[in-house]
Amino acid sequence: MTDHNKQKGVFDAQLDLVPEEPGVYLMRDKSGSILYVGKANSLRQRLRNYFTPNPNVDKRIASMISKIASYDTILCANELEALVLEATLIKKHQSPYNILMRDDKEYPYIRVTLQEPYPRVMKAFRVGDDVEEGARYYGPWLAGDINRALKVLETVFPLRRCSRDLPREIGKERPCLNHHIGRCMAPCADKVSQEDYCSMVQEVCSFLEGRTDELIRRFYSEMKEAADGLDFERAADIREKWHAVLRLREEQRVVDQAGGDRDALALARNGNEVAVAKLEVRGGRVTGCVHVFAQDMGGEDGEYIASFIRERYRAAWQVPREVLVESDLPDEKLLDEFLRQQRGGAVTLRKPVRGQKRALIEMARHNAEKALERRSMSRGSDPRAVTDTLKYLGQLVGLDYPPARIEAYDVSHLGKGDRSGSMVTFVNGRPERSSYRHFSIKGFHGIDDYLSMKEVLTRRLERLDDESFGSRPDLILLDGGRGHVSSCLPLARDHSIELAGMVKDTRHRTRGLVLQTGDTIELLTTSVARDILENETQEDRARRLGLLHLLAAIQDEAHRFALRHNQRKRHTRAMRYDLETIQGVGPARRKKLIETFGSSKNIADATLEEIKAVAGIPDQVAQTIYNHFQGSKADNEGKSP
Repeated sequence: MTDHNKQKGVFDAQLDLVPEEPGVYLMRDKSGSILYVGKANSLRQRLRNYFTPNPNVDKRIASMISKIASYDTILCANELEALVLEATLIKKHQSPYNILMRDDKEYPYIRVTLQEPYPRVMKAFRVGDDVEEGARYYGPWLAGDINRALKVLETVFPLRRCSRDLPREIGKERPCLNHHIGRCMAPCADKVSQEDYCSMVQEVCSFLEGRTDELIRRFYSEMKEAADGLDFERAADIREKWHAVLRLREEQRVVDQAGGDRDALALARNGNEVAVAKLEVRGGRVTGCVHVFAQDMGGEDGEYIASFIRERYRAAWQVPREVLVESDLPDEKLLDEFLRQQRGGAVTLRKPVRGQKRALIEMARHNAEKALERRSMSRGSDPRAVTDTLKYLGQLVGLDYPPARIEAYDVSHLGKGDRSGSMVTFVNGRPERSSYRHFSIKGFHGIDDYLSMKEVLTRRLERLDDESFGSRPDLILLDGGRGHVSSCLPLARDHSIELAGMVKDTRHRTRGLVLQTGDTIELLTTSVARDILENETQEDRARRLGLLHLLAAIQDEAHRFALRHNQRKRHTRAMRYDLETIQGVGPARRKKLIETFGSSKNIADATLEEIKAVAGIPDQVAQTIYNHFQGSKADNEGKSP
């Protein structure tokens, strides 16, 4: 009898006692540890589905079922209550088969302690549980940006920064120096009423949410009033605050001239992790972008977005009027109801397919991709982990030492005339961008990835002694599989350099390492055989994931760099041939103009007299060229930002 049939026999009798009501279930292993938390509209029906001969679940849950030794259930009044309880229990128990969101701890938040009678503003490195008590978190911010923002807040809003227990300690001590220099209203000495103090705190929240227009108008009015009353010292103080708020608004990108509050949610995946980005738009301006991460456990994109919504919209102030998503969501109607309940008002959950709102989704996805790329590269911050990973890589490719210098190559083509290759360099596991190189493919016509890779590698290896390229590589990695490795292997052997390939799966995620023998070392969780995973030790898993992180970072960087060069070439060519659309300009005159000015941009910036001075360009044609570019500038200036 199989383990699954044994489980079915054990649980059949128990399942008959489970009510057909909404609720939450907790799956446990033999030790009693919670493996998974789920919700259901009918607990009996959902649990029975786990123990059928062919359960209708994804690979992640299928691998968990064999470990189930027992389960618990908690009844709820309805499915919405079950949804909320499920999110709470997942967060509490950190169950390994659930999607668990983690903050990007590299970037801090600004925390406003609204749960306190006299709130404070301070730096925080993660969103805490006090958000459910009323605290608000704004960010994340870059390290330098948050310090500048806090400095502006200290200048504009004289709130307390001490840790005194107010109102219990009011009047027990004299005000500190901050009060005497005008940086604190001294609630500790009862110099300001709680109502007035909290009113200023609300202004801080509006400031951090990007709602600055009213604040700017008020400061301007007060500044003018003080100047008219000849109180120039006060007017100067208000002007400083006015300028600080103006600078903040200027830094915020306008994405909707009509205003409006909305969040755009999108994600990126690299096979090991998922990054979810929430782009926050308030009053039509981008006011922040939050990144969280989760282990990539397979499944659909919508599952991760749904988990983000359940976990991250925990208070009314966090939920905007509209939430944009890029994927179909499981339980979408339930999530819509959940958001309305959290906000205490109407919320629209929308999946845009075109227009400005779709552009916001694309912007959020771009931020998610960059966050994931940065996170992959930052794994090199632990020297011991990097050394272990490089040592493991060296063993796999046949080196007796960790490869300190790795060069990775990729080729890109967007058409027969746009073929290029890239070389990116990683030294001790970190990118060395000064050593990056681009190659234009010139040795043949047409599209052939193998020939392109061989040409790029040949030109690099011919210059091993060229100091401008840097030192000799310990290892060459190719973006490609067996074909790329076998076609380029003779070149590498001629120079006694080890070579391997990096392969992706059907979803363009880094999957594994192709050795010179043609064998592939599988690294991606969904590619590794289930029996291997179950017998994998913690040390083996750490080595596999460490190498996967490194290869994903290298492969993504090589691809990005190759594609950027190709796009630049295409743009340059398009600009050059745009000259020939001007009446009176053909290939010969285009060539003369380019030779004289060096680029189309310089031609566009040239004066009429400078264009007329080019040999072979008649005055009438020079006037036409000048008018063409001046018209283009006028069109661009007339466009909305």
